[in-house]
Amino acid sequence: MNLLFLTYQGDMAGSTNSIAYLSEGLANKGHRVVVGCRQASLLYKLLSETKVILYPMTFKSKVSRTSLRQIKKAVKDFDIQIINAQSSKDRYLAIFARWWYRLPVKVVHTRRQTPKSAGGRLQNWFYWKGTDKIVVISDELKKTFIKKGIPAHHIAVIYNGIPAEKYSWIDPQKVAALREQFDLSPKDKVIGCVSRLKNQAQIIQALPYLDKNIKVLFVGIEAGTFDELVQQLGIQQTIIYAGKVSPNEVMNYYPLMTVNILASTTDGFGLVLVEAMGAKTPVIGTRYEGIIDVLDNQKNGLWFEDGNIEELVEKIKVVLYNETVRQQLVEQGYKAATERFTMERTILNYEIFFQQLLEH
Repeated sequence: MNLLFLTYQGDMAGSTNSIAYLSEGLANKGHRVVVGCRQASLLYKLLSETKVILYPMTFKSKVSRTSLRQIKKAVKDFDIQIINAQSSKDRYLAIFARWWYRLPVKVVHTRRQTPKSAGGRLQNWFYWKGTDKIVVISDELKKTFIKKGIPAHHIAVIYNGIPAEKYSWIDPQKVAALREQFDLSPKDKVIGCVSRLKNQAQIIQALPYLDKNIKVLFVGIEAGTFDELVQQLGIQQTIIYAGKVSPNEVMNYYPLMTVNILASTTDGFGLVLVEAMGAKTPVIGTRYEGIIDVLDNQKNGLWFEDGNIEELVEKIKVVLYNETVRQQLVEQGYKAATERFTMERTILNYEIFFQQLLEH
């Protein structure tokens, strides 16, 4: 198959890693995979030494004539059969390019987060009629799109995954160096969060009700992000900001954590939860959309209702102090990460999906 993946984003985010894993995996299976992205993006760098064909694009706007011509040229030069658009600008551009130039291609949208710009009658019609299928990354996200007006038969669910080898990237020497850098003892109780800014304030709000010796490690946000809230609440626990961390190094941070929390209401899946589970770190997540598909409550992880700080405190205490529950979460989480949410399975499911699409 000849596939063109489009994304105008491609910077530090879970979606960037997912696109990189998927495109490289399909290329390694012998398909011609072209990725249209900004040359300055992290995605371009991640794929620069792979079998994926990189196609620099500009994405100035949703209707950019330059971008439309670039898509037309890519389709012609690489005999593209399917365009898979990943983010808002390129979703519009993929549809407009096919309509404007009458390109003989299938168009697929992949939606990885709760939609911020779907729901209007005209836009729903545009997305529905302009694509052959819309892929979402969780069953809960599919329900959201159906509520927004997209027909159920037009939506396919393909879960995200993590490459199995990523768990072998954990380097004990690097973990030890990070412990020294952040002044963390293996005996410390550490609440961790690996994420861009996504409702981590809820973690801060839970701290007044927890032991003062607990430490908090934020990976993905800059130092001082919550200084005002910390001062306002009189937080006594140590707050550590690791800043942005490269995808190749992030696995070394999970062993530092006693529990990893994703307090988000925008994730369509919650890939960092799978990473943590694969690193044998127990997880807590918001009872919200795609996170529900990843976490089987009380089995491989724990839920809390968004905004319910009392419940979050309760769940944190269970993980920190109930060794029986903790061990169950570790064992079941690792099993889910290494058996159910694998990138190998994701790649196979996309391959089957694309092949079936071409047959109709």
